[in-house]
Amino acid sequence: MVIVKDFHLRQGDKTSYVSLELEGDLELIQSQNTGRFYATTRRCFIYSTFDEDTAARMVGSEIPGSIVRVPCDVHEYTVPETNEVLQLNFRWDYIPEEISEIKSKKKSIPITLIEYPRS
Repeated sequence: MVIVKDFHLRQGDKTSYVSLELEGDLELIQSQNTGRFYATTRRCFIYSTFDEDTAARMVGSEIPGSIVRVPCDVHEYTVPETNEVLQLNFRWDYIPEEISEIKSKKKSIPITLIEYPRS
């Protein structure tokens, strides 16, 4: 499940639009630097056809699905707390529950390894 955390009025090429900020479940991630765990959530933004009043009513709504890491072209991201600039080759995207279930049900072909005695 993801939750609609907030909405934002954005400026497009010709008109403005409302995007929804989605936030996933709590995750515990181990730091590569310190080895300690920290709590975080995945978040992403999606376009909407809502006006601001409708988007405001959607805040707090739960939506079935998840936020997943998707490869993309390299882009810069500035960490707000430290102003550190990172080069990232992924983004976070929302996928509906139905698509998540299909991906997790992909069939695999069992492989049997046969060991031959060495001469």
